[in-house]
Amino acid sequence: MLRQRLPAAVALCLALYLALAGGRAWAAQPVVLKVVAQEGTEPKYIPAGIGRVVGLCVDLYRAIERTDPGVVFAGDQQWTPALQALSQLASHEHDALCAVQRTDERARQYVFLEPALFQLRYQLIARAGDPATINNWDDVRKLGPQGVILVNRGYTAPGMLERIGGLQVDASATTPAANLQKLIAGKGRFFLHRAPGMQGFIDRAGAAGKVKILPAVMATTQVYMALGTHVDPAVRARVQRAIEQLEKNGELARILQKWA
Repeated sequence: MLRQRLPAAVALCLALYLALAGGRAWAAQPVVLKVVAQEGTEPKYIPAGIGRVVGLCVDLYRAIERTDPGVVFAGDQQWTPALQALSQLASHEHDALCAVQRTDERARQYVFLEPALFQLRYQLIARAGDPATINNWDDVRKLGPQGVILVNRGYTAPGMLERIGGLQVDASATTPAANLQKLIAGKGRFFLHRAPGMQGFIDRAGAAGKVKILPAVMATTQVYMALGTHVDPAVRARVQRAIEQLEKNGELARILQKWA
């Protein structure tokens, strides 16, 4: 009698074990969030040789993965034009973008996670020999047509300067590198760019000694982790908890200091 019932009991135990093991294996599968490396956004993403991207956002993705090993960011070694990356997040072609400025339009397209990752500082870059002393926007306005400010088309800076008003703005270039070359060539008096990472950008562009960063901070803004509206709210909550933990333990500040 025992011999007849034993195989059935063994089979039942084996079935339960396999079911539990299979459940654990399924639960262990990480959530993969697709991202891209945005061109022209140093120090968020910086080219570091053939096929390698480093930078603040790459470090942040790895820090979130260490904090929550069930979340993986994939694609940060693949370059995409910055404006295209923004539109692709809105159309759900990828899932997240790091260090994005929040605007009313973007708030309708993405979900922004608190807390803010860090603060951007906008400063003016001028040619090395420019004698202008700029402390505020009124000093720029006084220059009139001789105070043209170069900004990147499609970024938030043109709208910001329009709201400030009374400034001569050229937003025809789409990348920081293009505007830096325009500045050196005399096709504008200033280039409004953001820190941290401004000096590193200038050095890597081969413009050291040709331009200078003016000390006045002209504006500041916060940047956030942005996720597509299609991302599962439970996954958004996990990423947000990881960011909160990184802020509390000082890792966010350490990453910013490294790339500043």
